[in-house]
Amino acid sequence: MTESTFELFFDANRKRLYGSFCLITGNRHEAEEIVQDAFLKMWERWDRVSRLDDPQGFLFRTAMNVFRNRARRAALAVRKLADAELRVDDLATVEDRDELVRMLRALTERQRSALVLMDYLGYGSDEAATILGIRASTVRALSTKGRTSVRQMQGGAA
Repeated sequence: MTESTFELFFDANRKRLYGSFCLITGNRHEAEEIVQDAFLKMWERWDRVSRLDDPQGFLFRTAMNVFRNRARRAALAVRKLADAELRVDDLATVEDRDELVRMLRALTERQRSALVLMDYLGYGSDEAATILGIRASTVRALSTKGRTSVRQMQGGAA
């Protein structure tokens, strides 16, 4: 049984195309997939492609189109993922803020002050103590009690 002209074309061009796309993509696995897709497209149209003046040029253009389409799809997927992460549910944000404000209001003024200074504004217990005019250990105790109360209001463990 003799090889078809496509099989001869494949054998003559496979290594060169694969090597080229290894250099273009920088990834052997991606290059292999691109080469396979390009040869598949060539095989599907071989009756027309085999009559072209430069089927090798058409093969390379086909592989480049496969590469560009893959890159476009990947970029689109990344954009969709980034857009999904950037979308903010404004209503949920308002509801969360409202819930937080209600929970903070349920605390004593001293607990609320200690929590805001330490957890929201990022002060250490010594700095918060200076601002509030109390001892650092008192600030730590107030913030601990405040956090426990907030967790209980949220239905979490104490």
